Amino acid sequence: MQSRNLTVMSQSPGEPPTPQVPARPRRRGPGRHVYAVRRLLAMCVVFALVAAVLAIVNLVVGDDDARDRVVASSSTSSSSSTSTTDATTTTTDATTTTVKPVTVPTRDDPAEMLVLGDSDAGNFGPPLESALEATGVVAVAIDYHVSSGLARPDFFDWPAYMRLVVPAINPDIVVATFGGNDAQGLRTVDGVWVVTRNPGQGKDDTAWKAEYGRRVGEVMDYLSAGNRTLIWVGIPNDDEEINTDRMRVQDEVVRAEAAARPRVVYIDTWAMFSGVDGGWAESIVDPRDGEGKDVRRGDGFHLNEVGGEILAWKIEQVVLDELRARGADL
Repeated sequence: MQSRNLTVMSQSPGEPPTPQVPARPRRRGPGRHVYAVRRLLAMCVVFALVAAVLAIVNLVVGDDDARDRVVASSSTSSSSSTSTTDATTTTTDATTTTVKPVTVPTRDDPAEMLVLGDSDAGNFGPPLESALEATGVVAVAIDYHVSSGLARPDFFDWPAYMRLVVPAINPDIVVATFGGNDAQGLRTVDGVWVVTRNPGQGKDDTAWKAEYGRRVGEVMDYLSAGNRTLIWVGIPNDDEEINTDRMRVQDEVVRAEAAARPRVVYIDTWAMFSGVDGGWAESIVDPRDGEGKDVRRGDGFHLNEVGGEILAWKIEQVVLDELRARGADL
């Protein structure tokens, strides 16, 4: 995320904001990444075929809703006129995930890791990728889409998109982050409001919690299936109380869904980037060297480069533990 997308999206209930082109999944280094490259090539072919089919369908049937949906990449369209927000029912024969056997990650057969989410994933993703690929036993792909989340599938349909990218890479480990754009009213893929009111407004949030929890739970179930380990990265708080109140509700829902799933590891970013009193903090003690450092951007919510590196270091420790549990020699 490059701006406070939470505010922008909630103030634009008509047309969604114009997305920016995200970084494509990428892998570095020869030799040990040959399998990863093959999967990425296959993924690109799938994306191109899906985009072509959707274009033909729209021309033939005149699907205005499909034309109005916006995705965050001109080359990797994930929306479909038949997609729904139910992550357990949006599927096609071409996107069936093969269950991978649990193997020992080695240089010859590295573990596959996929980083998914909004542009926060583009913040901590690169330093995480560099650190883990230096071990020689992990191949990392990063796929993030700015301004996206689970609240507005009419803007970017993550459940449908996951059914393209996840089978193509078939990762052993998934690192996912959603939420910075989600503390707002909830829509369906067709733009129909399910819950119109933002959470955390001093009123009953029961309906919002139930619907958002359903969406999060279904995504967690999909991403942690097939012997995959899911690491879900939470969101930090905000320097503005009204935004923090809204995001606190969202964060509580995500924590509860993660706690109910043993294959989901939750990383508490909220606590990590709060002060000693538990409130918002502009600077924290860097756990890598014990020095106090500024970790926020000027908008008061997003992490700056140093903050992203600290978060990447925390995620790295969790991933290394998972690699050791799988038998990797680190």
